[in-house]
Amino acid sequence: MKSRALKFVLLVGAMSFFADFVYEGARSVVGPYLALLGASALAVGVVSGAGELLGYGLRLVSGRLSDRTQQFWPVTIAGYVLQMTVVPLLALAGSWQIAALLILLERVGKATRNPPRDVMLSHAAKQIGGYGWAFGLHEALDQAGAVAGPLVIAAVLAARHGGYRFAFATLALPAAIMLSILLAARLLYPRPEEMETHPPQVGTKGLPRVYWVYLAGAVLVAVGFADFPLIAYHFAKARTVSAAFVPIFYAVGMGVAGAGSLLFGRLFDRVGIGILIPLTVLSALFAPLVFLGGFWPGLVGVSLWGLGMGVHESIIPAAVAPMVPVGKRASAYGLFTAGYGIFWFAGSAAIGALYNVSLSGLIAFSMLAQLAAVPMFAIVRRELHGLRA
Repeated sequence: MKSRALKFVLLVGAMSFFADFVYEGARSVVGPYLALLGASALAVGVVSGAGELLGYGLRLVSGRLSDRTQQFWPVTIAGYVLQMTVVPLLALAGSWQIAALLILLERVGKATRNPPRDVMLSHAAKQIGGYGWAFGLHEALDQAGAVAGPLVIAAVLAARHGGYRFAFATLALPAAIMLSILLAARLLYPRPEEMETHPPQVGTKGLPRVYWVYLAGAVLVAVGFADFPLIAYHFAKARTVSAAFVPIFYAVGMGVAGAGSLLFGRLFDRVGIGILIPLTVLSALFAPLVFLGGFWPGLVGVSLWGLGMGVHESIIPAAVAPMVPVGKRASAYGLFTAGYGIFWFAGSAAIGALYNVSLSGLIAFSMLAQLAAVPMFAIVRRELHGLRA
């Protein structure tokens, strides 16, 4: 059973590798592509913001639908098919409005497939060592695709001298590979819930109190966490990092996030949710290093930012599964990621507004919001320990 569960996690990881290859590759150039099609800066900003809100907000609907119908595979497949279909179609967009619609549909696809996919992944977790390791391994493969896709698109654009349509068309191949792996996973593992060993015994009605406390802590971390585009904007404006080095800094951050996902996942399984406390404190230090430091402090800051991303993508979702009943997991994941994403969006807007007012104010806001989550995580650790006892 352990070998079968590991193969399932690796299959889901391979799906995520190619999915991230496709949509992160596209997202790395949709800004200039929309501009080329005649979109204004305001339009690009609105499309990006609306896409993120859809990408997180609709997970609440997807999660509840998955729990009510128990059709985890059909919902997951529908989301992936939509996402992998619309991205290559950007090559055929005749106007920025059509391209914008396709971009929004891609986010809808991601929102649809994430909650049921995470539930299926959680079913295999205990068999391979724990929720942290399962989600960490998955995230490492996910991040590898997120790095590889933009690099390949950059190479295609360099070879074709700015041929965006051709670049989007090339993404049809990894999209087809991804859908083939998805089909194989569905045929090989029609009932992933059968890999579940010991379902959580935390009530059967609604979501437990510990879940809501944990969600409160997670959204505080999200509110204080800056997006990389603002960090890159600061590097350019302050002239602390040259334009040529900004992609390298981003790659370093993503590398730390990917490697950190594996390490932090293991630590979570061995130490428990308490590991979130020192990691949250450590990652909060990215703000002063990035926004006040020069080249080398900026690199250290981006590394800590990547550490935070690794925590966000491995431990934070992994911790949800053991808190809630199996029958509520999709709803729990949908609500959790919806709230997390919406508050991240709101926090990013606040941080962006503060940037033009006061860097010290921005840093204080970022750090205080993240550090305010520490007491929440301490309460969660105590309550989970009490439940186990």
